[in-house]
Amino acid sequence: MLIAIASGKGGTGKTTVACNLARIAKTPVTLLDCDVEEPNDAFFIGGDLIDQTDVSIETPSVNDQLCTKCGVCSDFCKYNAIITLPKKVIVYDEMCHSCGGWIVCPHDAITTNPKKLGEISIFRNGETTLVQGQLKIGNVMSPQLISSVKKHISVNGLNIIDAPPGNTCPAIEAVDGVDYVVLVTEPTPFGLHDLKLSVALLERRALRFGVMINRSDIGDDGVEKFCDAKGIPILARIPNDMRIARAYSMGDTVVQSIPEYADLFRQLMSRIEGNA
Repeated sequence: MLIAIASGKGGTGKTTVACNLARIAKTPVTLLDCDVEEPNDAFFIGGDLIDQTDVSIETPSVNDQLCTKCGVCSDFCKYNAIITLPKKVIVYDEMCHSCGGWIVCPHDAITTNPKKLGEISIFRNGETTLVQGQLKIGNVMSPQLISSVKKHISVNGLNIIDAPPGNTCPAIEAVDGVDYVVLVTEPTPFGLHDLKLSVALLERRALRFGVMINRSDIGDDGVEKFCDAKGIPILARIPNDMRIARAYSMGDTVVQSIPEYADLFRQLMSRIEGNA
């Protein structure tokens, strides 16, 4: 089974939910930290580092001696990573999506060079395998790195994706192809605003999903009313418990520090399985 823990905004408790679900899993679990710009699942899961590899993409390099400045490559590139000027072709590596479009060059004037996007680290802690992507500082092409992290999805057992926050390309890449999405939100106007954007995104992609409300006893009832009107299942509610914040600040999972919450996360997993 492949589930994603996502949120329309940062700070809602997405990582808390992902790591605690991994902790209470009864079967071997692979936790994939796809929040590659700021991964932190390793702080809570720990374990031994068993593998670490670089992830690179190919970017174009233009041979000025062969290039005729015909502009075919520039016309092909949808991201303006290649600009043809009267006397020079400029390549913007940071905008290149490595689509392979350089093959359209009629003069074989384009070769490729590897560019490091980041790295993938794999940790093992008992029955939990953590696959963590870490984007290299200065790079912006996180979807390609997220795609590489997802290649480590296990064919057996449970897979949990800790998706990046928001509703842009990185989040879409993380949730595509999953069996179920848990949207973590908070009962505030900001939480509701971004939840609506996430719901619209998942509906367009025909993905099954439910909502978990964190800090459920603060704010207002806007999220509850929205979910009720849309027929969206509310999978669980976590109260605004200072002990949870304290455990998080210490790098501990809730189910380990406050065992009474283990049943809440077990029930959450059961509801995910029942709705997926």
